[in-house]
Amino acid sequence: MRQEPVRAGANVIPDYLLTVEALNVSARTEAGLKPLVTDLSFSLRPGETLAIAGESGSGKSITSLAIMGLLPQPAVRVTGGRILFGGTDLAQLPERRLREIRGNRIAMIFQEPMTSLNPVMTVGAQLMEALQAHAPLGRAEARAEALAALKAVRISEPERRLSQYPHELSGGMRQRVMIAMAIALKPDLLIADEPTTALDVTVQREVLDLLRALQREMGTAIILITHDMGVVAEMADRVVVMQGGRKVEENAVRPLFAAPAAPYTRALLDAVPRMGRGEGPAARSGAAVTRLTEVTVTYDLRGGLLQRVRHRVHAAEGVSFDIRSGETFSLVGESGCGKSTIAKALVGLAPFSGGIEVAGRMLTPATVDQVRRDVQMVFQDPMASLDPRMRVGDLVAEPLVIHGIGTPETRRETVRALFHKVGLSSDQLDRYPHEFSGGQRQRICIARALALRPKLIVADESVSALDVSVQARVLALLKALKEEFGVAYLFISHDMAVVENISDRVAVMYLGQIVEMGTRGQIFGDPRHPYTRRLIEAVPVPDPTHVRSPAPLEAREIPSPLRAVGDPPPRARLVDIGAGHLVAMPPAAPG
Repeated sequence: MRQEPVRAGANVIPDYLLTVEALNVSARTEAGLKPLVTDLSFSLRPGETLAIAGESGSGKSITSLAIMGLLPQPAVRVTGGRILFGGTDLAQLPERRLREIRGNRIAMIFQEPMTSLNPVMTVGAQLMEALQAHAPLGRAEARAEALAALKAVRISEPERRLSQYPHELSGGMRQRVMIAMAIALKPDLLIADEPTTALDVTVQREVLDLLRALQREMGTAIILITHDMGVVAEMADRVVVMQGGRKVEENAVRPLFAAPAAPYTRALLDAVPRMGRGEGPAARSGAAVTRLTEVTVTYDLRGGLLQRVRHRVHAAEGVSFDIRSGETFSLVGESGCGKSTIAKALVGLAPFSGGIEVAGRMLTPATVDQVRRDVQMVFQDPMASLDPRMRVGDLVAEPLVIHGIGTPETRRETVRALFHKVGLSSDQLDRYPHEFSGGQRQRICIARALALRPKLIVADESVSALDVSVQARVLALLKALKEEFGVAYLFISHDMAVVENISDRVAVMYLGQIVEMGTRGQIFGDPRHPYTRRLIEAVPVPDPTHVRSPAPLEAREIPSPLRAVGDPPPRARLVDIGAGHLVAMPPAAPG
């Protein structure tokens, strides 16, 4: 049943833990106050999970920061309404009182744990610091409480983690530490701001299952901030959908997914990539654009007085595949599996052994500049890929200038045509990157990659940082450009739903090796390797009626690719089980 929020001026219902009434948040600008959140109202009961969903800029994170009292005042401040927590208006509390509540009764988990943890303090020191800030604990007591918090989040080897620094942990481990810090004082309310966006799909599932288990054990209410409607379907009891700083819809999760009332909500749900929607694979009749043969990438680690090579990181081991003209070939797997290492080797940015052929040319130090004309890259973060001091028209033209192609006039015409191809207008050529949205900046990067008319574009996590609707538009653009230009793609991603929607063929990587390879239908319709099955089963399903068994809550550590010199890793032997469907025998990954 739909639950109406408490209106301003009404009596506070005791059942509610948190009530936000007609909240307004504004930013101070030269032109005056700019509204960021307008007339927002919702409420939350103890033990309930409320998802606040919407695209970037919708006001989700600003709302969470307002509740925590972490707005960057005076530039951004609450300009109206109330935030009632246990009958107390948080918006009116002085900073001293807010510090007593933050961490103690309301805690927050941020999106990127590496930027939230102190890199020069051990995990144990940071946990103890948070505990001692709110409770009169001695060092031994604080350490015992910190260890108990790490055990509660089922982190592997919790005693060892206390003495480690954040950089020594994987992304999933760091997020577990953030959760441990948030729950250490058993708060009544936990705000999770995009807690899994930066994580691999399997780690994401582990973290979500962990949050559910902790909620059952502790009775903590959760506000989940996300743009991933699959995560919303799996986690939420109720949903608030925001657009442009306003609430456009609020409902229980099942009726909202079954019959969304707002057009914006319907558009969000329609844009979610769903498994099983992929089209049939393209015929592989074209010539091979690139061919990799037994490509191996290793990095030496030196140590001791004489700095001898003691260990070797096997980042990629015996990788072989080809990509044909007009084909989208995807590499998938968790962080550290070797996907990006292969991409760097392909464009001459990583030393390798074995053979790499691009457009009939073997990649060597002497041919790397010629090969780079035929291979271009689109990276995950478009803002980091574009020089903020250059106009975007000049950025797109830069590859032409570097390779001495055309005159200034013809280059300008080429850039105008490329802007039109990627859905931008020529009157935007003289703007700077910061004047565009994330999706527009990625379109600029795609235009830049097309400037040299490459045979192959390497798209390395090129849509993972984008909102779901922007992601859908960029994927549609990549498909259209493939049809028009006949360009091939090496699409690198950990998002299996996106991969299933865009790929012709797929290779699954684990510990630097390909463990399964085949057409999209073979990989997603009949996965044979246990690691492939685990990746697919972990994908969030945007359907709140879908029930799946929880994953083990114990943290799963991916084996290290580090080997002693002279001790090579076990090689997976790929066997053709029919119609070019290759599977590692014996399996080189856990079941």
